Amino acid sequence: MPKIKLAFIQTSPVFGCIEKNTTDAVRRIAALDADIVVLPELFSTGYQFKSAAEALKYGDDAVSGYAASALSAVAKEKGVFISAGIAERYKGKAYNSAILVGPSGFIGVYRKAHLFWHEKNIFAPGNTAFKVYDIGLARVGMMICFDWVFPEVMRTLALKGADVILHPSNLVLPYCPDAMITRCLENRVFAITANRVGVEERIKGRALHFIGSSQITAPNGSVLCRAAKTRAVSKVIEV
Repeated sequence: MPKIKLAFIQTSPVFGCIEKNTTDAVRRIAALDADIVVLPELFSTGYQFKSAAEALKYGDDAVSGYAASALSAVAKEKGVFISAGIAERYKGKAYNSAILVGPSGFIGVYRKAHLFWHEKNIFAPGNTAFKVYDIGLARVGMMICFDWVFPEVMRTLALKGADVILHPSNLVLPYCPDAMITRCLENRVFAITANRVGVEERIKGRALHFIGSSQITAPNGSVLCRAAKTRAVSKVIEV
């Protein structure tokens, strides 16, 4: 794998403000000098949907939707590859999905296989395979947040030839950043975990405190960078 610049953007989205959240992400991508950028899970909508119907309302097409189109445009302008988590509306169902776009447009979509907690009441279970995409600079695969708990996910992507795991996340539990050290070491891959910050309590008594701590992890288990827990930041690391 040649030298490449890996980046994450740690965000603080406003729930339901798709245009604002997307515009902010595009602005921050445009300011980076990077080859691959990862945005958090559900970066454009926020996380805490009250119902499946609400997720469908805010969901969008993975190829031609507002967020996908905006990211494809900045990817073309900057010559960068971007993975981002969105609420995807597809054939009458809402999916917690990650898209991959590049300078030539849409590349692929992954729908979250392992839904966390109340996500099971909101999203349909993922029905896409764990795919690896050769983007020229590297071979990349996607997983989303809670997928990290299941070692088979990264192992499958690694066995399919992935060099870099793109990991949009909305982490509220503290375990993932340290666990990714083991995941990368046992599979000999890089990983870019992009998390968010802030608090959402759209459902009374169910406050979610997002832990930040986005990180880039090396195949030898080294943490190349880890973000703060409370600030929206961007980081780029050349590997």
